[in-house]
Amino acid sequence: MATRPTPEAARLVDWVTQTSDARGKPFAIVDKRAARLYVFHADGRLAGHTPALLGSAPGDHTLPGTGERTQNGTLRPEDRTTPAGRFDSEAGVNATGEHVVWVDYASAFAIHRLRPGFAYQARASRLASTQSAGRRVSWGCVVVPVPFYTQVVQRVLGQGRSVVYVMPENMPVQQVFNAL
Repeated sequence: MATRPTPEAARLVDWVTQTSDARGKPFAIVDKRAARLYVFHADGRLAGHTPALLGSAPGDHTLPGTGERTQNGTLRPEDRTTPAGRFDSEAGVNATGEHVVWVDYASAFAIHRLRPGFAYQARASRLASTQSAGRRVSWGCVVVPVPFYTQVVQRVLGQGRSVVYVMPENMPVQQVFNAL
């Protein structure tokens, strides 16, 4: 299991800290190719990292209306992507009152804990897998183990505003983050 960000992710972390792009806020890097989440304190210190479940469909964009279709259960399988980009995020709750970090509220894109339910065991197994390709099962959200969410995400990102950088999977990182 990776304990350090991939070279591309490390380059993004360096850029964020050197340019103060997160503007003094905690931040996270989602490395979609590695299916991992890295969370950083506002000063750039790594708070923690974990495997993450990502959108089941490959892609770096979100189509208009995704948020509404997610909420009413009509999101098509091919539209279940985790979008790439820089997002000003904030702590909040979902429709059931669960604490989440809204990455993009309008598209119902959040970082949240693994939820109980019929798919819990299968998803927990995928999170434990060393194969990043098997972690493509969400509707687009970044899903992490419950202990990581409560101990790292909620404590660092979930106290207010933060910045989430989602690395692309189908294009060069420089195409999404021009300054790199």
